[in-house]
Amino acid sequence: MSWLEGQVALLSGGGSGIGRAVLDAFLAEGAAVGVLERDEEKCAALTELGDRVHVVQGDATSADDNERAVGETVGRFEALDTLATFVGVFDNYTPLAEIPPDRLDAAFAEAFTTNVASVLHAVRAATPELTRSRGSIVVTCSSSSFYPGRGGALYVATKHALRGVVVQLAHELAPEVRVNGVAPGGTLATDLRGMASLGQAGERLDDRPGREQAMRERTPLEVALRSEDHAGAYVYLASNRAPGLSGEILRSDGGLAAR
Repeated sequence: MSWLEGQVALLSGGGSGIGRAVLDAFLAEGAAVGVLERDEEKCAALTELGDRVHVVQGDATSADDNERAVGETVGRFEALDTLATFVGVFDNYTPLAEIPPDRLDAAFAEAFTTNVASVLHAVRAATPELTRSRGSIVVTCSSSSFYPGRGGALYVATKHALRGVVVQLAHELAPEVRVNGVAPGGTLATDLRGMASLGQAGERLDDRPGREQAMRERTPLEVALRSEDHAGAYVYLASNRAPGLSGEILRSDGGLAAR
């Protein structure tokens, strides 16, 4: 039997990058999947994946859209076993000293609303169904949740905040719901973009020159990971093969802790 046979998952931000790789992995392991995705073109591509995918176009930072995504997923597949979150925005390594004072409040709001509040909205909407199914939540954290230098002050602060979200929600939702995280390191071929409040919305992290070689040089395993390289961690945490794991974060970062 596949690892997720008969299960139903909802992915917040599953249209590209790590979210899309996890979607493909969940489908391969037998799950049915709802996806909350904002981008119209990505939604159109997801609708071509077949009957085991239900797409909800909406904003992950909206409480109403998260409620709608949960309701439509449960309405389509009659259950919800796992919530996984993938929504994020990057600050392009901008130091605090380089953020103009008149932009700081807006930049703070954008970073924390996108990277943290989106997770809280998703969990708040999904908790009743996950409690009924004794399900699980998997939050996408980052190597920036553990180390400095993997972003600027705002991005690193939001990712450290998600460590607190994981452990606190694991405490609040036990014993019915397991809550864990995955902390990917730098990842190639994602659509992670800069912050609109800092004039970076058109800039993709993946477009930086020499990025693959730089990633290999800074990881002890000398790897430049792609989205699919992280997907197995999400499958494991969502499966019934991890019944004793809650409040944990798996670091899929090329061994940065061994530097």
